[in-house]
Amino acid sequence: MPMSRIIHGPPNWIVLTSYNELRMQVTWTHVLRFIFIILLQGLILKRIYLGGPHFNFLSILFYPVLIMLLPMKTSKALLLLIGFALGFAIDMFYESPGVHMSACVFIAFLRPWLLKIMEPRGGFPINSNPNAQDFGLVWFMQYSGILLFLFLFFYFSVEVFTFSRFLEIFLKTLSSFVVSFLTILLYITIFNPKN
Repeated sequence: MPMSRIIHGPPNWIVLTSYNELRMQVTWTHVLRFIFIILLQGLILKRIYLGGPHFNFLSILFYPVLIMLLPMKTSKALLLLIGFALGFAIDMFYESPGVHMSACVFIAFLRPWLLKIMEPRGGFPINSNPNAQDFGLVWFMQYSGILLFLFLFFYFSVEVFTFSRFLEIFLKTLSSFVVSFLTILLYITIFNPKN
């Protein structure tokens, strides 16, 4: 909003105040979602072992949804910082220094390019968020599926740290992708995070 509009009268101050209040509400929504999902991942999902001792390829890694649902106008530097903080917090729960952090920074780095590739012809609406409600479930499934697959492949590659076990990396990626993707879709269906 140009400065001249703000100076000319009280109604513009009211609009500016309500815009700032809306922005603050959205910010608090993201902070609370951030805390909730980190605690969910670190305290509950970490302890769920699917597949038993003989098929140790299933991990529910749900927390990348935090990076996926950030507003589209989020700057690249802030995305990387949020990815770093998110990965660091999850690494504290998993006692795996840098593995989650590097994977989060990786998808935070790739996210703007993926959004640029998936951008509709007319562009994204101003102040929009990448969610199923605004862009449709198919678009969101493609967007989140690509990011989640890249995240999991990178994560398991760093965890194993050798490509000589490529088949193991690929099996872990595919099996964890299915359960993590279903968890993300369940979250989107139940909580419907528009902001």
